[in-house]
Amino acid sequence: MGTASSFPDSPLGGGSSGANLADILERVLDKGIVIAGDIKINLLDIELLTIKLRLIVASVDKAKEMGIDWWEHDPALSSGARSKELARENAELKERLAALEARGVPESLDTAREREPRHDH
Repeated sequence: MGTASSFPDSPLGGGSSGANLADILERVLDKGIVIAGDIKINLLDIELLTIKLRLIVASVDKAKEMGIDWWEHDPALSSGARSKELARENAELKERLAALEARGVPESLDTAREREPRHDH
């Protein structure tokens, strides 16, 4: 049996392990790696819980190449996405207000009550 020192290119084989580790990390980030697994908990053939785990390790550039960019659009993670979300909501509210005003909806509840016909019993 060989020892780790008999494999000079192995990360376990000597002083250049830092450089080899950096090479491995660079390759993983460049190519990407997917780890998937499921955990199922059954009791008497009744499925109680299923947990699906999916992990992708890749560089940001590689993730974008794969079409993964959810962090750019998540308001909790991106200030740009947060301001875009607020601007979109603001524009939507302005459109709704303009549509209501165009339909003649009163500006306040007081004027709405004045316009309602009175039915005295």
